[in-house]
Amino acid sequence: MDLTFYKNKKVFLTGHTGFKGTWLSRILILAGAEVTGYSLEPPTTPSLFENTKTAGQMISITGDIRDGEKLKDAMIKAQPDIVLHLAAQPIVRTSYKDPVGTYESNVMGTVNVLEAVRATPNVKSFVNVTTDKVYLNKEWAWGYRENEELCGFDPYSNSKSCSELVTYSYRNSFFNEKDSPAISTARSGNVIGGGDYAVDRIIPDCIRAVEAGKEIILRNPNSTRPYQHVLECLRGYLTLAQKQYEDKTFVGAYNFGPDDESCVTTGQLATLFCENWKDGASWKNVSELNAPHEANFLKLDCSKSKTVLGWYPKWGIRTALEKIVEWEKSVQGGVSAAEITDKQIKEYFGI
Repeated sequence: MDLTFYKNKKVFLTGHTGFKGTWLSRILILAGAEVTGYSLEPPTTPSLFENTKTAGQMISITGDIRDGEKLKDAMIKAQPDIVLHLAAQPIVRTSYKDPVGTYESNVMGTVNVLEAVRATPNVKSFVNVTTDKVYLNKEWAWGYRENEELCGFDPYSNSKSCSELVTYSYRNSFFNEKDSPAISTARSGNVIGGGDYAVDRIIPDCIRAVEAGKEIILRNPNSTRPYQHVLECLRGYLTLAQKQYEDKTFVGAYNFGPDDESCVTTGQLATLFCENWKDGASWKNVSELNAPHEANFLKLDCSKSKTVLGWYPKWGIRTALEKIVEWEKSVQGGVSAAEITDKQIKEYFGI
């Protein structure tokens, strides 16, 4: 894709203060877009958003997507050409602790964003980012395609399945005219990258452990996931948003996941991390009794994205781990978080 498409485009981004949202904000800023973000305060301390001082390079609005009127007012004021919806309660374990809040954010939050799009006539392209976990997981060995049955198991995954259905209904009910915005959903795998400080995520857990001089603790080292560098899926979202902006026949649901060699177990991922980190890094298996359900095997079939959008993974799992360690050790060595983040974006996109 050519990032020059986004130069001077007005982009409204929900969830911009999160890990993925910060990386996406910085891509758009480097591309010359006019970015307005709407999100809660950064979800972690420290946070990539604050460490990169991204708020000073965009319009950053603190707000909850559950507050439909405030969201609508913000979008109408911004008059965006493109809306990218990333805001969500994204953690499986948190969804077991707070199912009501998870459904409020992930289902009604999506309704509120779509209502805001309805009220904003300038919008031409809308992408709702969900997850690979929207599928009814049958623990089979091949990847799920976009036409497979949707039915997430846990409250997080299920709420994202509901978000997909909400988007489908709105597209058919309210955005079915010739001049309506193009409406799509994007399903991506487990993203990893520098600057992630979330709880209950494998790479942040690895980094916290090694920086404290401790062994990495793995709850389920045999679970297989489609791990990918955060820039991979973000390029997918931007490609989709651009394609359907230019031609509405591209609307639909799309998977953005890694090739088969990057679908590894948590144990294999931790081993690759330790090999790159060095300094005696190691991990151990500590299985939990009565742990909440999480799928053991999950993989995406991305043939549609490759064939229809021309999107292909660029950085495999080994390169992704190299870039994560480069990011973390650069920051440890005194390089600013913004500098190393932008360096990796420029390298990835060739700008």
